[in-house]
This record gives sequence, structure tokens and C-alpha cells, in this order.
Amino acid sequence: MELACLDLEGVLVPEIWIAFSERTGIKELRATTRDIPDYNVLMKQRLALLDQHGLKIDDIQEVIATLEPLPGAIDFVDWLRERFQVIILSDTFYEFSQPLMRQLHWPTLLCHRLITDDSGRVVDYKLRQEDPKRASVKALHSLNYRVLAAGDSYNDTTMLSEADVGFLIHAPQNVVDEFPQFKSVGTLSELKVAFVDASDRPLTI
Repeated sequence: MELACLDLEGVLVPEIWIAFSERTGIKELRATTRDIPDYNVLMKQRLALLDQHGLKIDDIQEVIATLEPLPGAIDFVDWLRERFQVIILSDTFYEFSQPLMRQLHWPTLLCHRLITDDSGRVVDYKLRQEDPKRASVKALHSLNYRVLAAGDSYNDTTMLSEADVGFLIHAPQNVVDEFPQFKSVGTLSELKVAFVDASDRPLTI
């Protein structure tokens, strides 16, 4: 049996923190795992910026409510789910994801949680587990699934390494250059072809 594991932001939906940066004008919030490989360093920077500017969970959720999946993403996920079991492995948070997952027709999502106080201030975050994307693929392998995976950032590369086949999509050139072992594609249409070619079953586009 085969499973498809996908990153969320940058692959199927816009980068939430970049959208929030554009809304608030806080340039430092544009940083993502494409720029800072260590997720804990990145999140501590984000929380400090939220505190510095007095921004709360409602402010972020208000921006997320305006976002839509990337062009072609809804059709791609529907296509993929007809051919594979699909799991989204993301470093986003359940408190962010609902409006976007609804538009993607609710694929399974494994991600993290934010911790807020009574005023809505984001005080911390709780990772599902350490190196969660790699750990998830290892767990799926223990259940005798073959895993095909796709992502766009540094934090996806352990997932891609652990998968039977891994692809980069929409990845910046620095990530492509550092991880030449992963086939890089630029569009979801190209990713369809890559999944078909990599499957151990006869599939059609």
C-alpha cells in the first residue's frame, strides 16, 4: 500500500506568516523554514515579534480567514486522494488550519498546537513531537506503507529523506541546491506526473 505525505504551506496554501507580515508591515515575520532551518529558533523569533507589536491569535486568524489554497491545489488534492491515502504533515498549528483545510476538503492533517492566555496572547507552542515529519513517515513505514512525499523547505527534508521517494515543489533555489538528491518540480501538474512515475502501481493523470 502507498501513502502520499505533503507539506501544507508553500505547497498547497500560501505561507501564513508571510501573509501576516504583509498585512502588518512587519518585515521580520516573513521569515519561514526556507530561511531559518531550525524551527524552534524561528518560532521563538515569531513569538517575540508578536509580543513586541502587541499582536494576538485573533489578529493572525483574521488574516488566515482571507486566504485561499494555491491555484490548482484543491483539484490536486482531490486527484491525489483518488489514488493514494493522503496525509498532510505540517509545522503549522491547528489554531490556524481550519479555514484552509475546509477549502481542501479536509484531508488528514498532523501538525502542532499554539498555547494562548486568556487575553489571546500567544505565549508558547507545543510540538506534536520532535522531528515530527520524519517520525511520522517512520511510523507509517512500521505499518508497512510505502511513502511518497513532497515539500518545499528545510523542515521537509527529513521527511523526504525518510520517504521511499521524496520531491521538492515550489522550493527556493538554496534548498534545491543543498538537496540535489530530491527531484525538484515547479508546479502541481508536474508533481502529479512525478507521483505517477514513482508509484509502484499503474496510475493515470
